[in-house]
Amino acid sequence: MLKRDFFARSVHEVAPGLIGATLLVDGVGGRIVEVEAYDQEDPASHGYRGRTPRNAVMFGPPGYAYVYRSYGIHWCLNFVCGEEGVAAAVLIRALEPTAGIAEQRRRRGAEALRSLCSGPGKLCQALGVGREHNGLALDAPPFRLDPRVEVPEIVTGPRIGITKATELSWRYMDATSPFLSRSARSTSEAKS
Repeated sequence: MLKRDFFARSVHEVAPGLIGATLLVDGVGGRIVEVEAYDQEDPASHGYRGRTPRNAVMFGPPGYAYVYRSYGIHWCLNFVCGEEGVAAAVLIRALEPTAGIAEQRRRRGAEALRSLCSGPGKLCQALGVGREHNGLALDAPPFRLDPRVEVPEIVTGPRIGITKATELSWRYMDATSPFLSRSARSTSEAKS
């Protein structure tokens, strides 16, 4: 199981290291196939303008969940990284569902396996993640994070749904996964 100290590094080291890891929330989840990195110097980051009541968890300590509502519509799950006092987090964008699939389908409606967790809002709905998960430790129930068994081919590309710092290739993806929110082929720029 990944412990909090795994996250006590640069968000740019943690993000690609999460591709292939397994995320479960109360036993429901799957293999992480897509993430995005955000650091405090990034104008697209919630922490860029400083600490607020909404983003306080993002300032550490590392190894905790930062959950926020996007556009007032859906929840987004992030893993806090780096050193305490510096805002950095990895947005979990997509999973390959592997556990609790019937529950995921119930929460999302009768959907194809590929679309259950292919975006941060869908993922949170399928896993039952909401405001009550904000600030919880990632190495304690209801969360379980297991390290990847093998290293997949990882590609990077521009992040999705932002208007600032769009030139940064801080979206990390499993190059061969059909469970991404958007195809890796259409956005990949570099392999790592």
